[in-house]
Amino acid sequence: MSDLSSIVRARIHPSIGIARIGDSEQEYLIGPEVTDPAPLEPTDYKDSSGALKRQAARFRVYGYDASGAVVAELTAADAQIDWQVHLVNSKAAWYQFQIALDIPEAADPGAAEPSYLRNATVADRSSLVIDGGCQTVTGVGTLGPAFDQGSFLDTKVYLGELRTDEAGRLLVLGGRGVSASADGSAPTTFANNDGWHDDTSDGPVSATVRLNGLELPVDPAWVVVAPPNYGTEIKSVRTMYDLMVDAFVCDGTFEVPRQVSFTADVLPILTRMCQLQWVNHGFATGYGWGARQHFLDPDYLAKLSSADPEHAELRLQVWNSCRSWSRDGESPVPWPWIYGDAMSLPPVSPRQYLMLSPTQYQLLQRWAAGDFVADYDPAATPPSALEAVPVPEQPAMLDRAALEFCLADAFHPGCEMTWPMRHATMYASPFRIRHREPGSYQPALGSRLTQEGVTQVGGPLYAQAPGDLTRWMAVPWQTDTASCRSGYAMSFGPTFDPYMPTFWPARVPNQVLTEADYQIVLDASAPMAERQAAFERRANWLRFLTGSYENQLAMMVKDFGKLGLVVERPGPTDTDAFGPTLMVESAVTFAEDAPPLRNLITLQGAAPAADHPVLQRLGMSPDEVAVGGDLDVVRRFRRRPN
Repeated sequence: MSDLSSIVRARIHPSIGIARIGDSEQEYLIGPEVTDPAPLEPTDYKDSSGALKRQAARFRVYGYDASGAVVAELTAADAQIDWQVHLVNSKAAWYQFQIALDIPEAADPGAAEPSYLRNATVADRSSLVIDGGCQTVTGVGTLGPAFDQGSFLDTKVYLGELRTDEAGRLLVLGGRGVSASADGSAPTTFANNDGWHDDTSDGPVSATVRLNGLELPVDPAWVVVAPPNYGTEIKSVRTMYDLMVDAFVCDGTFEVPRQVSFTADVLPILTRMCQLQWVNHGFATGYGWGARQHFLDPDYLAKLSSADPEHAELRLQVWNSCRSWSRDGESPVPWPWIYGDAMSLPPVSPRQYLMLSPTQYQLLQRWAAGDFVADYDPAATPPSALEAVPVPEQPAMLDRAALEFCLADAFHPGCEMTWPMRHATMYASPFRIRHREPGSYQPALGSRLTQEGVTQVGGPLYAQAPGDLTRWMAVPWQTDTASCRSGYAMSFGPTFDPYMPTFWPARVPNQVLTEADYQIVLDASAPMAERQAAFERRANWLRFLTGSYENQLAMMVKDFGKLGLVVERPGPTDTDAFGPTLMVESAVTFAEDAPPLRNLITLQGAAPAADHPVLQRLGMSPDEVAVGGDLDVVRRFRRRPN
């Protein structure tokens, strides 16, 4: 038992909590609280009706002594804790997304479409802001108030609710995925649908804490209500945590590690490249089980983790395969095979594709040079629950776990948060958002948002108000999720690859191992060739959406909760040919199945002929190809930037 008398201040953790949308009326699950949580059962993600459960963000209070050391977690058994949360959705009153406004391409005003106000003809801008108000909750096991005070153009919108758990910790639940148009118009684009709203949101989390009759100063936190995580346990190559660490390194707040740890600094990057095999067929072929670059193969991993000179060339080849914008330009070949912030067709920028953060890249470079600690232990297992983490390490674990399951892939605009998060001016301290004082305002930015306006001191990249983190995101979120797929190409020629590169497969899968094929893989009585073929097959995750591109956007708004989730399942026990665990598309709740490759290819214009070489190579028919209008999701530049 810790001596609570030494506590002089408190902090809320995680510093940025992530809640997620779901269409279940009542049921929810709690988001990751460690970086490698124990996998849930496939049935844990949806309720008995087949609706997707919301992900609650859970917040805890930790007490610190005068030296800044963690003393203990404070619960309702120790202190009086009164929680306050303010959720706002201000997307419709903000500016359009065109490109990230902090990249060099944004400095050329004629290259990309300008970022004008959304719903520019609406004079009363406040009528576009869904303000759920500041709500409070206290006690143990309390069903707190709902964020239902706000409205969009006179339509009431529910943004979520508050609860407390059995120890008095805060639970924030977001909306149920209700997105709608004020005039009934259909969505037509991926990010800027005027007249539309959704029920994502964000805002500050604060608490009043009284310990032994004295009120402690409390460092507040923030909560972001984001779209669902359809990839469950999978992380992308560059996470939001990696991005923020790099921002603090560049700002001088953090130092680059004096020693590079293979286990802590290198292995996560290699592991994530391999884990993307379960959500993208291109990654499965390149880095999946049995592939040439399956870094997790025990023999391969033993060489990669060794500092012995005979493996120096192998390390160097891996590092040289990672993308450097100055060296590689617009080439799609270097790793990772993921689109970047300036993605456009035709390509116009080296930022067409993603690069690891500068800090990640530097750590890999030092590893390749042999400047690292060979500390890999195959028998080591990370903690799978917060209770297994020593109390002094729990706050940092909570901060990191929430952000490692958020993407820092293409900010196009992104899934949970977007490009402003890489600016250190956004933070009061590492990972902790700078709060704007009530009653203070940002400088006026006019009818068009420019790079100069967005980066001015005191502007949008400084102190934040409720709704400010999610306002940059697509409205509604479903149209972006349905649009950012894989394998876009300038032309539908015979060399077209429908799988690579990709946008956000860790959260929005591209191709998946289906339940039916998983059962074949498990069947010990089936011929090995049949099992191998089933293992190597991948179905398009969005195959259940039908019709034109615009119709698919509308279906995603309505049916997002019916899509499957990629969850961990045990591998077959009679053979080691497929690995000890697999990740499988589970809990699909559409009434009927769909052709496995439907929507694998999205085209502008007419459908191809049945004898087209690409369709023949893939075994597809023309009616499986999604035909859309002008796909502005991949047409971001009017001309090559200067």
